[in-house]
Amino acid sequence: MSQVNATNSLSQIMADIDLGPTGSVQFMFAKLQLAQSQICKNEAESYMKQIEDIQQEQKECAEMIALARDLQQKAKNCEGVGVETIKGQTNRWGHCYPMPQEIVDYMDKRGLSYPNSDNDYNLGHEEWDYVLKSLTNYQEQIGNKTQTLMIYLQDFIGQYNSYQEGAMSAISAATQALRSIARGQ
Repeated sequence: MSQVNATNSLSQIMADIDLGPTGSVQFMFAKLQLAQSQICKNEAESYMKQIEDIQQEQKECAEMIALARDLQQKAKNCEGVGVETIKGQTNRWGHCYPMPQEIVDYMDKRGLSYPNSDNDYNLGHEEWDYVLKSLTNYQEQIGNKTQTLMIYLQDFIGQYNSYQEGAMSAISAATQALRSIARGQ
């Protein structure tokens, strides 16, 4: 059997499958089953890539949440200090830990909201709580998307296995019929 290209076109896949010089109905059915299994395999691989990408996104989100929690705790410890300089940052109204650019970029890129009405990116404990809720909600959304994609992936794997089994059964039946004809039975 020839190597099948990673394509989703049934006619192209059918053209690429070579089961030999026979034109029997069983072999044609097997060829169709193999083509369908290849389509399922291609779809499954696509879902696996999407899941891999989402898992990387989940990792990045978890890192942002950990950083935000750390900064929230630091902001909590600074609230009520008054106006003074702490680690080079002016602490007004308890805002002693600015939102790092990496969190701003991450949230902006994904359309996540965060408090910054005064445009200084200095956040107090309660504002960090808002950032954490926004990141956590996003993390749940991407987790739900992963679960949905896993269901689709399992479905395509099941279909792939079914088509493969159908193809092998058809090839076995065709081979048995050819043996019977060769023996004159």
